[in-house]
Amino acid sequence: MALTSKISHYDSRWPALFASEKERVAKVFGVEFVDIYHVGSTAVPGLAAKPEIDLLVEVSEHRDEAARDSFMYVLGYVRGSDLSSGHHFYRRDVDGVRTHKVHVCVSGHWQIERMLRFGDLLRSDPGIRQQYQDLKFQLESNNRGGIGEYLAQKAPFIDALLVPHRSLAKE
Repeated sequence: MALTSKISHYDSRWPALFASEKERVAKVFGVEFVDIYHVGSTAVPGLAAKPEIDLLVEVSEHRDEAARDSFMYVLGYVRGSDLSSGHHFYRRDVDGVRTHKVHVCVSGHWQIERMLRFGDLLRSDPGIRQQYQDLKFQLESNNRGGIGEYLAQKAPFIDALLVPHRSLAKE
């Protein structure tokens, strides 16, 4: 079973693709809108990634989800399963190829800090960025179970980097 896309080397067009999609997606959210962030590997200069632009939309609350789902559908998005309580997920495929993912989280949701902190860490530490890239290519080459397997196998690496930071913040 294949991943949703093949990992490719960094593409300098990814930030512009994020910026144009940010404008389209922002129009979906009304008074609940707080901000939109470029997250995931395409947000890290120099890092190989599946060429799928990840947007993280922070909202003050989830309002009128049926209307939001309809607006997102008009933009080419399909709502997937919620990734956790308060973390909604949309995907956009063009001609059968995944191009964008949108995560919608309520302010204060633990995934907002996690996604932003991990991206900051990858941007600031070339050694960790290289280790993560190597891991991604290895997991892709050995993958038999699809995207779920791939994500589950990346999680321990990410957790090991972020957990020490979280425990220090609590002290």
